[in-house]
Amino acid sequence: MVAAAQHPNITLMTYSEVEKVDGYVGNFEVTIRQKAKYVDYDKCTGCGVCETKCPKKVISEYNLGLGKRKAIYKPFAQAVPNKPIIDDKNCRKINEDKCGVCAKVCPVGAINYEDEDKLVTEKFGAIVMATGYDLFEWEKVYGEYGYGKYPDVITGLQFERMSNASGPTDGKIIRPSDGKEPKSVVFIKCVGSRDEAKGKSYCSRTCCMYTAKHAHQVLDKIEDSQAYVFYMDVRTPGKAYEEFYQRSLDDGAVYIRGRVSKIYPKGDRLIVCGEDSLIGRPVEVEADLVVLATAMVPAVGSEKIANIVGFQTDKDGFFQEAHPKLGPVETHTAGVFLAGACQGPKDIPDTVAQASAAAVKVCSLFSKDELATAPMISAVNESICSGCGLCKPICPYGAIEMKTIEERAHGKTIERQVASVNKGLCQGCGACTVACRSGAINLKGFTNEQILAEVDAVCL
Repeated sequence: MVAAAQHPNITLMTYSEVEKVDGYVGNFEVTIRQKAKYVDYDKCTGCGVCETKCPKKVISEYNLGLGKRKAIYKPFAQAVPNKPIIDDKNCRKINEDKCGVCAKVCPVGAINYEDEDKLVTEKFGAIVMATGYDLFEWEKVYGEYGYGKYPDVITGLQFERMSNASGPTDGKIIRPSDGKEPKSVVFIKCVGSRDEAKGKSYCSRTCCMYTAKHAHQVLDKIEDSQAYVFYMDVRTPGKAYEEFYQRSLDDGAVYIRGRVSKIYPKGDRLIVCGEDSLIGRPVEVEADLVVLATAMVPAVGSEKIANIVGFQTDKDGFFQEAHPKLGPVETHTAGVFLAGACQGPKDIPDTVAQASAAAVKVCSLFSKDELATAPMISAVNESICSGCGLCKPICPYGAIEMKTIEERAHGKTIERQVASVNKGLCQGCGACTVACRSGAINLKGFTNEQILAEVDAVCL
């Protein structure tokens, strides 16, 4: 989230982080930290003069280390709004009180070196989680691939940026070590995926198709080139996916079924050692460039944001949906929806479909004057509640609050604390009923009396 779009009902906040979420469906109160951008977006026209004149260059995170950016930069070419921010960790003016070129050349005086973080609290009716994914850190565990020490062993996402026309090499496929055009490129699939020993047990779904695309790009862009693909299985579950895979084979891509056991340098090339399990023989391929199809994993900080918003993650750290078939975009917290790879590995069509579904769910939610809640929720018997508050930290949805009530006892009015259940937040999990020492909280439909009556009826 980052900056403000001018619309009466829309506020777009960029370069921001969610600090705190209170409330419930229809009444979320969100505290957002707007990070210091050091650029006044009300004045800035996005002309780019400041970025052009900035003398400081640092490694570009967006290009995954394959290129450099300036200390004042636009996060990426299609950023909205298309205006720059200043990297305060690398800006010489902010850190050393030197330079200041961007302020001198800015024609509208939009540079503000005194900018600070701001906390903003806004109310929202619903929340859509779309935190995306990160790549598995293969450099830490795959020693057989060089632990990331070989510059010509890159990830599929790095290859994607390299082959993109707006990327650091203007779409030219090169070797990062010397800038030469590779003639032999080896692609290794399932690096970190389907590997319980070192990586993740699940399939990342997208690797088969983008590897086929990358192999096709090598053969199409580089004359007299060779593309080798080491794979476990080829999975193409999508419309026209199988046809695209067959096209890469027809173009000349060589698919070798087997794992790669080792990569080592020999001169200015890399030797890829593996096995062709279809013929039962070891193989060695001399490569100029090796591309790893690494696993998709939850984005850094996703578990923290899930705790802040108030819902769960699964065993792999992806956001947990309410039901894998009947509620794939909802969570167990009402008013919180999921979109994209934050729920699990997805390709672009699936991500777009789920984002559209989440948007429709929000529209459906807002179209009603009243909301129907689940009847099987917890209820408090205030007459026997001791007000100990043990149920409050137990509730995973933050549905229990303490409130003060007045009672008449011995002719006097006294005040005491009791628990109260928010019907909009309670999901009927029953965790609070177990924690209640006095037995004051019961799940509607599952009280002790009702359960005993069922047992008696069965025994008759």
